[in-house]
Amino acid sequence: MSYQSVFHLLSDISKKTGVSLVLIGGFAVNYYKYTRQTVDVDFLIKEQDFQKILNLLEAASYKVDYRQEVFTRLISAESPLLMDIDFMFIDEETFAKIIKDSQKTSIAGCEFTVPSLEHLIALKLHAVKYNPKLRLAKDIPDIINLIRINKLDAKSKKFKELCLKYATEEIYQKILDGV
Repeated sequence: MSYQSVFHLLSDISKKTGVSLVLIGGFAVNYYKYTRQTVDVDFLIKEQDFQKILNLLEAASYKVDYRQEVFTRLISAESPLLMDIDFMFIDEETFAKIIKDSQKTSIAGCEFTVPSLEHLIALKLHAVKYNPKLRLAKDIPDIINLIRINKLDAKSKKFKELCLKYATEEIYQKILDGV
């Protein structure tokens, strides 16, 4: 199988299998008007659904590069044109909530689902809270820029509650200091 891009591949696999994917990371950030470079493509998926598509990804030259309990990175074994793919596993209930409030976007002529802005920020807060060493320098600027560009009120009760639910008071303060 030969695909123009990773987006064509994943769109085709999703259609063939009926597996839902939610685009997160840099491409989801771009959807909300903050443009930044990214070297991979990131998706939320239920782990049992990932198992349904893994063979098709492997048939398209992808192989597992790194695996944890809640995360897997795949790299293309043959084509440098196909970006690395990161899959973050979430439970069915959380996935359903994210899908319910999601938006649609088109990349390379393929339709994908992106989380609501609130859910995207919550995912980034969660990532910072549980992996600050790796995520602080990338996700806090993303959050600050998403707030600025989308004219969110970072001092609102609702935003503060979101930060405290998925992160910490210290992380919330870093965001306030940046906006």
